[in-house]
Amino acid sequence: MKRLQYLLLLVWLAAGIPSMACTNFLITKGASVDGSTFISYCADSHIRYGELYYTPAADWPAGSMRVCYDRGTNAPRGSVPQPPHTYQVVGYLNENQVGLGETTFGGREELMDPTGIVDYGSLMFIALERSKTAREAIQVMAELVEAYGYGSDGESFSISDPNEVWYMEIMPKGYTPVTTKTGDTINADRGAVWVAIRIPDGYISGHANAARITTFPLRNGKTSITDKDWKKLYNPQVEVIYKHDVIDFARRKGYFSGKDKDFDFSAAYAPVDFSAARICDLRVWTMFNKVCDGMDEYWDYVTGKDLSHRMPLYVKPNRKISLSDMMAFQRDHFQGTELDKTMDPGAGPFGSPYRCNPLYWNYDGKPYFNERSIEVFQTGFSFIAQCRSWLPNPIGGIIWFGVDDTNSTVYTPFYCSITEVPIEYRVGNGDMLTYSDNAAFWVFNRLAHFKYLYYNRVIDDIQAKQKELEDGYQGLVSQIDAQALELYAKDPEQAIHQLTNFCSQAGANTVARWKELDNYLLVKYLDSNIKQEENGKFKRNGYGYPAKPQQPGYPDSWKKAVIEATGNRFER
Repeated sequence: MKRLQYLLLLVWLAAGIPSMACTNFLITKGASVDGSTFISYCADSHIRYGELYYTPAADWPAGSMRVCYDRGTNAPRGSVPQPPHTYQVVGYLNENQVGLGETTFGGREELMDPTGIVDYGSLMFIALERSKTAREAIQVMAELVEAYGYGSDGESFSISDPNEVWYMEIMPKGYTPVTTKTGDTINADRGAVWVAIRIPDGYISGHANAARITTFPLRNGKTSITDKDWKKLYNPQVEVIYKHDVIDFARRKGYFSGKDKDFDFSAAYAPVDFSAARICDLRVWTMFNKVCDGMDEYWDYVTGKDLSHRMPLYVKPNRKISLSDMMAFQRDHFQGTELDKTMDPGAGPFGSPYRCNPLYWNYDGKPYFNERSIEVFQTGFSFIAQCRSWLPNPIGGIIWFGVDDTNSTVYTPFYCSITEVPIEYRVGNGDMLTYSDNAAFWVFNRLAHFKYLYYNRVIDDIQAKQKELEDGYQGLVSQIDAQALELYAKDPEQAIHQLTNFCSQAGANTVARWKELDNYLLVKYLDSNIKQEENGKFKRNGYGYPAKPQQPGYPDSWKKAVIEATGNRFER
């Protein structure tokens, strides 16, 4: 037992301090254009390969076990019993239209539990395999960590179904070893403290690596309950549920000493600091600011100047949110604000919104940082889970999935009922260290690297093709929905077969069209020149040679910087 604890501690340390890695947005039915619920998730990681996970539904004999793998290292942490039946999961959306996303906020390091079997990744996948609703997913996650220990640090979850969207924050309770009568060492503080809040209908929310829950309504038997009242969880009036000892544990650890009504989850378990505001909550603010009035009020907070005036967990938008809006939210680099990453010297001569890692750096003995936007180099994959209550689950749930950098991905639709994932997105088709020329991840990365070289020259071409494909898929989905719905009434299996074929064709089409675009960009922008075009073709002179290419050179801002640094060295 002690050896196991030691090995798990090494796994924990190997994972390192979490980077400011992911961004999620949550949209309720009443806040969307068509009555869908949406959650989005950017899986930002330097080791995460972009592929669409697929787990079919299954029946399990008594005694079956499920191995829990550490999400950061893939090392096995232990096993938990399987239930009699598990549901199908496509990516992070199950057959019942339950979706899940996450971001890591870290919190108090002394509360880490290296012996916890279930980490945040296992929590998500197991909850999806066992849940019919967002509320049920919350219960599954809470009961798992109570029984088997929580093996990650502070984590926040977006949880959706066709009718509701919930936000949950969870924190481990540390490691307090005690020896049992049999001589085994166990953790007396096994489990976690947590709070889950339903986002009110008509409102939107977001989270990005900072704890967002402050004060919340305490138990009153109607709208707010504890985990001792699971039987009340499915009462539609219940809007908040929390671990019964979330306040008592904070008192015991010395994190809180006030009145219960003043308890602040973030202040107790993950106090806000400059990074939580400027690096994390700023990303949430950028989305809120696009669709909500009065967000200037929180500018000093999100820029790290006044940490006392925090943003609310959810806000009411001034207009309805569409699927296209959700895609646009994913592609933000602070456009329209004074922090626009294409406008400062770090953008280089080609106006790049990207900054090389590490996020934090030093120069001449002083600490600095790069602005951390939603769009970054290292996104492995991202998605928008769309859940629609007016359609049967096999047709209503779609995960709009993209690989690599959100700014140059194409969100392609995959219904939650498909029976296989197209080869281009399938697990096992390449990995982070194995190139595959028909894997979506590698096809999109190859093109993205060209974009990183000449951003402001090529981005218009990229976004034009991106819009063409994404708008086209949205139009096709409307048609496929209608066809599948008609067929579903007669033959559900045949309808699912039709949906699977559509998604396979869409996945193959996305990759094929992106390869064509990659070839086009290479020809057009070869050697920093820009080929002339006419009537959709590259222009030739009267003798078959290429027309003379444009050579736009560098912008005046770059020329000025060179002259200031070199004086008259290049003057002629």
